[in-house]
Amino acid sequence: MSVGRLAGRRVVLGVCGGIAAYKAVEVCRRLVDAGAHVVPVLTDDALRFVGAVTFSAVASEKAQTSLWAEADPIPHTRLGRSADAVVVAPATARLLGAYAAGISDDLLTATLLATRAPVLVCPAMHTEMWEHAAVQDNVALLRARGVAVLDPEVGRLAGGDRGAGRLPEPAAVVAAVEALLAPKDLAGRKVLVTAGGTREPLDPVRFIGNRSSGKQGHALAEEAVKRGALVTLVTASALTASFSVDVVRVETAAEMEEAVLTRADRQDVIVMAAAVADFRPKVAAEQKLSKADGVPDIVLEPTTDILAALGQRRRPGQVLVGFAAETGDLVGRGEAKLAAKGADLIVANDVSAPGAGFDHDTNAAVIVGNDGFQREVPMASKRDVAAAVFDEIARLLTGRRPRA
Repeated sequence: MSVGRLAGRRVVLGVCGGIAAYKAVEVCRRLVDAGAHVVPVLTDDALRFVGAVTFSAVASEKAQTSLWAEADPIPHTRLGRSADAVVVAPATARLLGAYAAGISDDLLTATLLATRAPVLVCPAMHTEMWEHAAVQDNVALLRARGVAVLDPEVGRLAGGDRGAGRLPEPAAVVAAVEALLAPKDLAGRKVLVTAGGTREPLDPVRFIGNRSSGKQGHALAEEAVKRGALVTLVTASALTASFSVDVVRVETAAEMEEAVLTRADRQDVIVMAAAVADFRPKVAAEQKLSKADGVPDIVLEPTTDILAALGQRRRPGQVLVGFAAETGDLVGRGEAKLAAKGADLIVANDVSAPGAGFDHDTNAAVIVGNDGFQREVPMASKRDVAAAVFDEIARLLTGRRPRA
């Protein structure tokens, strides 16, 4: 279960009149599941597509639809001042134009003008409207004023059309809200993360590998981006990453070693989350091994311990984090690895535990530090585990004392 990335945050969710308004119901539910206190604000046109009762049922408060319907004579001021973030999904061309021009003619636009909280708008409309010069000028003006904009996706639109203008899926909207509210405690820092399991070739077809999916490493890279870091991700996984991440694709331990060590000196933080093979075939066959030739004799040789190499050569002030996939005694084995590798933190997880470890979307871990620090992270999404890891990395970078 998620620990709630938005716990305690108050989010005003604005919904405009577009067919994508149906997705806003799921956005609302997911925000609540992430721990946010959600107040829906629907325009009159939104009510043509979705009902206020639906949002009231899934939100934290009753949906609001009018400047004049409540006993509070200034609901927009109250909403704007109390919000930690204002999110508009979907945002129509009309809303973007009114917001850019400073026009307030309903509760939602009044709230947008009355808030000093960060604002995220998620445009959704037909392609021709999205690409119109006036809409693009309004979006550019809002961006210049500091408004976050989640660009629409290419996909199926109303009426069977296809093109740019589709509201991103609810999970992407919620992730953008989390990024908007994430602490920017890594702003300007250079962070390198490794991910995935390496593949060591036996022949052109077969390889020695492991079950790592790369999900935890990719979650770490995305978390660092949210916190303002300049992120390089060296990955042996086929997973995608956001456009803000500099992705370096590798396959073998040797390729990962070269990619990491040639970039290490320029990094403020290095997080070795990849499952790097400990051994590789000394010689890989040039042709596919044939069953007819009998069982081959495969001689293995050790690969370079990249984490240990980094521990020996790292520059002063650099934070080095390793991962330990274990099956028991997480603290003891994590502390032993700390001493052996010269790292600042080891994140140890029990890969035999249900729901944790390889290829799951969840994980549980113990973070141990060379200053005697220990932090248990209970079962949570890998994104939440990544947030916990970077909480402790930020602590080391700023010199804060460990949590009690």
